[in-house]
Amino acid sequence: MISVRVTRPCPAVPAPRTENEGLALPSQSYVELKDLQIAVRIGTYGPDDVVPDAHLLDLTLTIAPHLVMVPRDEMALVFDYDPLIRHIDTLARAHHYETQERLVTCIVEACAGYPLIEALDICLRKRPVLSGTGTLGVRLIVDGEAMAALRNAIA
Repeated sequence: MISVRVTRPCPAVPAPRTENEGLALPSQSYVELKDLQIAVRIGTYGPDDVVPDAHLLDLTLTIAPHLVMVPRDEMALVFDYDPLIRHIDTLARAHHYETQERLVTCIVEACAGYPLIEALDICLRKRPVLSGTGTLGVRLIVDGEAMAALRNAIA
């Protein structure tokens, strides 16, 4: 169990009774990005094919609980996801991809470069799929063991 000392209580949250009484943290925490429309060109389409008008990214990052349950309101204590989002945007705009799978692979490899990311769940989908409706995508779940193996492979 991880504990953290509360130095200044959050608004409307009572402080612990004593200075030594810690705050128990949950065993899992996540950063969730949902429905991010990315500027990417994926696939080759013929004249009668449905060409997607959007590619949407969902990304759930597993991070340590102490990066979410923080004792103070300071950026240095949390996972800064802004550089990762910029990196994903750069990857998406870099060139034309034939498959969603390749872009997913590139994003996962980028995530492996962030040691604070323990595991992830990524889904990239396009819309529409048929007659102006539906979404179609690929999902990959990378657990902690697989993330460590990936880091070793690309190191």
